[in-house]
Amino acid sequence: MSPAEIQDLIRYLSPDEKAELERLLQVPLPLWVPQAGPQQLAYESRADVIGYGGAAGGGKTDLALGKSLTQHQVVAFFRKEGTELTGAIDRLSEILGHRSGLGGKPPIWRAPGGKCRLIEFCSIPNPGDEKKYQGRAKDLLVLDEAANMMEAQVRFLMGWVRSVDPLQRTQTLMLFNPPTTVEGRWIVAYFAPWLDPKHPNPAKPGELRWFAMIRGVETEVSDGRQFHDRGELIIPQSRTFIPAKVGDNAYLKGTNYMAQLQALPEPLRSQMLYGDFNAGTEDDPQQVIPTEWVEIAMARWKKLEPRPPMSSMGLDVARGGRDNTVIATRHGMWFDELTVYPGTETPDGETTAALALAKLRNAAPIHIDVIGVGSSPFDVLRGLRQQVIGVNVSNSPNALDKSGLLSFSNLRSQLWWKVREALDPLANNGIALPPDKRLLLDLCTPKWKVIGKTIQVQSREEIIEKLGRSPDYGSAICLAMIDTPKRADVEKQFPQRALPDEGGDYNPLDFLKGRG
Repeated sequence: MSPAEIQDLIRYLSPDEKAELERLLQVPLPLWVPQAGPQQLAYESRADVIGYGGAAGGGKTDLALGKSLTQHQVVAFFRKEGTELTGAIDRLSEILGHRSGLGGKPPIWRAPGGKCRLIEFCSIPNPGDEKKYQGRAKDLLVLDEAANMMEAQVRFLMGWVRSVDPLQRTQTLMLFNPPTTVEGRWIVAYFAPWLDPKHPNPAKPGELRWFAMIRGVETEVSDGRQFHDRGELIIPQSRTFIPAKVGDNAYLKGTNYMAQLQALPEPLRSQMLYGDFNAGTEDDPQQVIPTEWVEIAMARWKKLEPRPPMSSMGLDVARGGRDNTVIATRHGMWFDELTVYPGTETPDGETTAALALAKLRNAAPIHIDVIGVGSSPFDVLRGLRQQVIGVNVSNSPNALDKSGLLSFSNLRSQLWWKVREALDPLANNGIALPPDKRLLLDLCTPKWKVIGKTIQVQSREEIIEKLGRSPDYGSAICLAMIDTPKRADVEKQFPQRALPDEGGDYNPLDFLKGRG
């Protein structure tokens, strides 16, 4: 019998039987030992961030509790809802054989056993709840069912994974099944080398890959060596993903759990039984833009050299904090890759305007959201005699939907709906969007409703609440989709009257009304 098999048998002993066996052997028994296979691979991984799971029943919670007791000192164990923590607490009491040291709200287990000094059980049901844990250091962060959490919440909590003990390894452990909603698809992008079938360089289970945040954009790098970028020291973090299925869990063999998973309807059956991340997620019936439509447009995209003439630019300016300034350029119905700058790199109108001019080609009209900070680069670009259109999305709409039967609650709803109409496969316009996971999430998150004969799309604030961040990528696409005639073309057609300077309201053809 192998040592692993012996350890598996020890698991079935009661606390009294374990104590008697320890007395006979005169050596202490380990509190917890990983099962051979995926669980052991994840337990032994040295990655800074470990993704584990995929299918249901792969021993995710046991892995988290076992690592907590035997490898770490201070642990924060998160679920989205506080009521979901009971199962983990009960399982830990089974492993330990006691509940001594457990108390408080939220629950904190002090000195549970082994190496561990403290496990805090936490929840983040609402956007912003993660800020309650700001500054609270932990050397192991466990995110159970991470795909149910917001990406912004997860990244915020990871900011305090640290230890003053130089010998203590610090790690984040994400446990998850394939996401069942669009909002959870960020997890596929986060572990793209393992989960995205279109990734150009796929990774093997347990393989380490390295990532660094460079100028606000997360980038995969070749290794973990430190480097400098614009004077800033960049330290890459390692990441891995290890799939596990119910068949890898010896404690569920011989139970009816496999039959329960097999009885689930598709696509949930493939997601939970096989950990299939390609099985379709379910769109909300009121989703403005169906996910499939965006994926079709992204699958159509390919890099074009030379690029067609630029038709329009959309400029969404950062509103501070974690927002980005995003530039989208449209060339006919082909969109170039988005250009993204952290808000810290666009601190004023002059800087933002200079970045926009560097991307501008073919005297394309520049559409910029002038609410708040957008007005400053608008003024600079206007002063430079560029064809810049200030778009105030809170203004009244100036068009109906394609059917001619429905109006819009405001210009913002109109712009989002026009992107929907363009992406509709029945439009057959060949629209191509760059394959960008953040852009897909931005475009597929907003919901809509009809009030009478008026379409109302969720507000920016409502989308931020769902995404955990500003939909900068999607907003830039909406702005670039606006079809404004170029000044030179209008002046050529109407030589007796030049195109006036655009004001803050988007309605560039007003001066042509009645001219036929």
